[in-house]
Amino acid sequence: MIWIAVDAMGGDFAAAPVVDGALAATRHFDLGVVLVGAKAVLEGELQRHADHGEHGDLDASRIRLADADDVVTMAESPSAALRRKPRASIRVAAEIVARGDASALFSAGHTGATVMAAHAAFGMLAGVDRPALAATIPTRSRPAILLDVGASVECRPQHLLQFAVMGSVYARIGLGVETPRVGLLSIGEEATKGNELTREAHRLLKAAPLAFVGNIEARNVYNGDADVIVCDGFTGNVALKISEGLVEMIEAGLSNSITMRVGSLLARRSLRDFRRRVDYSEYGGAPLVGVAGVTIVGHGRSSAKAVRNAVAMAYRFAHNRFIEQIESACSSSEAPGSPPRQPRRGGPPEGSPAQPGRRASIEK
Repeated sequence: MIWIAVDAMGGDFAAAPVVDGALAATRHFDLGVVLVGAKAVLEGELQRHADHGEHGDLDASRIRLADADDVVTMAESPSAALRRKPRASIRVAAEIVARGDASALFSAGHTGATVMAAHAAFGMLAGVDRPALAATIPTRSRPAILLDVGASVECRPQHLLQFAVMGSVYARIGLGVETPRVGLLSIGEEATKGNELTREAHRLLKAAPLAFVGNIEARNVYNGDADVIVCDGFTGNVALKISEGLVEMIEAGLSNSITMRVGSLLARRSLRDFRRRVDYSEYGGAPLVGVAGVTIVGHGRSSAKAVRNAVAMAYRFAHNRFIEQIESACSSSEAPGSPPRQPRRGGPPEGSPAQPGRRASIEK
C-alpha cells in the first residue's frame, strides 16, 4: 500500500478538515496516511470520527500518527522557523518521506516552509535548478497547467525551460494530453515582446523539443490555446490570485442579485458546472515539481474535499512514478550549454535550514 505523509497542522483551519479529508481518501483509494502533528490533537480528531461514525468504522490499518509539536505559522519567515523548530509538522512529514516511510507529502500550510522543507529533505532532481508549483487551471476546452505559481519568485530563462519540460510531463500524466502545447506568459504574442527574461526564454523554448506555441497574453490564458503555460513564480502567483478573486466576485454577484438568483434556478446545472470547473478543491493541490520527492501543496483554505483530492493526487503521482518520469524528461532536455549534473539526494542541500533533528516515531 502507498502511504502519504500528511501535514495535519498545515492550513488555516487545521487540523479538522485536514484529518477529515485524509481519512476520506483512505476510504476511496488504496492508500494509507501518516498524520503528522500534535499527538493529542490528532487523537482527538480520530476520536471524533469514531464517536460520530458518519462514514463507518475507522480502518486503523490505513492510519498512522507521527508526533510533531510545532507548526510554522503564516506570519513566520520559513527559513528562520524551520531552524528554530526542528519538530515542525511540515519538516517532520518531509523527513518521513525522505527516509522511505511514506511515498509522498501533502501540506496546506505555509507554502514557503513546504518548499524549503521538501527541498532540504529530498534535494533537487538532476537537470533542475529551481522547483515550481504547477497549478491546474480551467480553460474553454480542457484544464491546463500554469507554473510557476509561487515556488521560485526570481527566475532565469533556463529555469522557465525546465518548468516547461516538467509541466509537459505533468500534463501527460495528470491530464492525459499526449502532446502538450507549451506557451510562455508575456505581454504580447510577438517574440520580441516582454522583458529580457521572457525574450530569452522564448528563444530557448523555441529551440527545445517541445510543442511550443509561442507567447500567451494574460487575456488568453483561459482560452485553451496552450496546455502548459510557464512564467516566473512572482508573475504566476499574482495571476492565480487575481483569478481566484475574480471567481469569488462573480459568485458573490450571482448570489446577491435577486434577478440572478431567479435566473440561477433556471440555469442551476450550468452554474454548478461553472463552479466545479473553477473550484480549486476539485484539483486538491499543486504538485511541487523539480524536487526529488512527490510533494503536493494545498491551498491554505483547503476544505476536507480539497484535502481528499490532494491526497488522491499524491497517491496517483507516487503510483505512476512521477518523479522518475520528470527526472528522465529533464535530464534529456538540458538547456543549451548546460553541463550534465547529478541528482542531489540523500540529505539537505548545503546551507539548508532543515538540518537533521530527532526522528519522528510513527505509531501504527
